[in-house]
Amino acid sequence: MTDGSLVPARLLVFRVGTLACAAEVDQVREILPRLPTTRIPGAPPVVAGLVNVRGTLVTVVEGWRALGLPAPPTPPTPAPPATAPSSSLEVAAGSTIILELGGDAAGAAGAAGAAGAAGAAAGGAEKEDGLHRLIGFTVDEVLDMLAAGENTLEDRHDLPGVDPTLVRAVGRRNGDVFIVLDVAALLGPILTS
Repeated sequence: MTDGSLVPARLLVFRVGTLACAAEVDQVREILPRLPTTRIPGAPPVVAGLVNVRGTLVTVVEGWRALGLPAPPTPPTPAPPATAPSSSLEVAAGSTIILELGGDAAGAAGAAGAAGAAGAAAGGAEKEDGLHRLIGFTVDEVLDMLAAGENTLEDRHDLPGVDPTLVRAVGRRNGDVFIVLDVAALLGPILTS
């Protein structure tokens, strides 16, 4: 699916809001519980902030904002017990998928970004070769990993309310529709902003 064709691929299926999405497993570095982020001054609202993943600063993007979905409802926060220490870090439920981006989108961001932490703030962690970047993408729930064949994927003609330029294909899992995201098209512009 790397050239836009509907060849079989292994996909990680996840939910952002009510939208079921998928990304190619080859682009997924790891899945972490949702981590508290450090806000980057001047960053666009789609960027949640930075997280430290074993010594590497990774830019985290709010999945619902990147996809243009409505804001998730904020769950009521229970009153902390009297013996609990107070904490200013509140972490939303869900997961952060660490994606590895390569090619033109990440390469352009690497050429435009600065080195070190400033480069990480502009576009995620950069590998030594300068062609691959790590970026976090927040999701509400990881649903499944599946091998999608030609019979489960369709061309991107009937889309469930998302920009068609961000979608590579539409698939079915247990009768439910999901979209296969074009991760470079979705996150590339964010890396260069």
